[in-house]
Amino acid sequence: MQNETNAYLLLEDGTFLKGKSLGIDGSTIGEICFNTGMTGYQEVFSDPSYSGQVLIMTNTHIGNYGTIAEDTESNSAKIRGLITKKFSRKYSRVKADASLQKYLVDNNIVGITDIDTRTLVTHIRNKGAMNCIISNVISTKEELKKELDKAPSMDGLELASIVSSKGTYELGNPDAKYRVAVLDFGVKSNILNCMVERDYYLKVFPAKTTFAEMENFSPNGYFLSNGPGDPSVANYAVETAKNILSADKPVFGICFGHQILALANGISTFKMHHGHRGLNHPILNVITGKSEITSQNHGFGISKDDIEINDNVEVTHVNLNDESIEGIRVKGKKAFSVQYHPESSPGPHDSRYLFDDFTKLMTTK
Repeated sequence: MQNETNAYLLLEDGTFLKGKSLGIDGSTIGEICFNTGMTGYQEVFSDPSYSGQVLIMTNTHIGNYGTIAEDTESNSAKIRGLITKKFSRKYSRVKADASLQKYLVDNNIVGITDIDTRTLVTHIRNKGAMNCIISNVISTKEELKKELDKAPSMDGLELASIVSSKGTYELGNPDAKYRVAVLDFGVKSNILNCMVERDYYLKVFPAKTTFAEMENFSPNGYFLSNGPGDPSVANYAVETAKNILSADKPVFGICFGHQILALANGISTFKMHHGHRGLNHPILNVITGKSEITSQNHGFGISKDDIEINDNVEVTHVNLNDESIEGIRVKGKKAFSVQYHPESSPGPHDSRYLFDDFTKLMTTK
């Protein structure tokens, strides 16, 4: 039986661990990262922003409530691999569709369990993000290293156009009060839900769609979505954001979209040491003076030094753990963005007001 099959984990720095196999037979390679959330694993696994990454879930028990179709944030699991401490092959939720093991198999995910995730996360916090390989078909460190050496770094990797929708589609009531053009870099389903709930009619466009093409929809506003990969190489997206700003249109960005808005205003991005991923990150809204507990998933950030010398942009939100920039707005424009996830799926609802702020921008003359 597969739960008795050994699996092996090798990190780029030579760390080598043995555990038990999850998901399908095979090998998988990606950037290792960790999520501190206690719940919401299925929403996390199906978040397109995790494309190309091997994920450690820091909560001890994963899989105990199974999976259900309504908990997905995209049409499939997007993680490259999974690492857990204790994996539950049985589940207790009555309305669940299937076990997490079946979900991993159905989505062709390779994973490993019986790993001391607390020690592993501490190691990554000290050493920083790096690539890793999981395999239940290769057992020697030497052979694993040969495969791992073939993997590209996340730094400089363009993924948004790969995970983006290949065509346009529409959501909501065609007679809704607001029409919003969504530029899809890997948008989560609940972001779209939060906008439809606010009487938006949405048209979702592939990542490389031009401003001129989206203008044919006659939108009241534009949304720049979340997504994976290095924003600094997504020049097509930066150009589109610049055109939206030049036309003085309302625009709201989340996560990758936040980074694109920053780049469009001359603010550089950088690869973070180990990123922010979880449901419990404290943020200060410097405009209101109030704090928020937020859901986050990003491995890149925007430069604080660049903002300090940039007269066009002001900071609206700051991370209370490391003082990184979590929100900006463009002076003299109807444009703002945040690095975190106000749609909170999974996570707290403290930041849902940001969608209402976008609505106000579209009603302001």
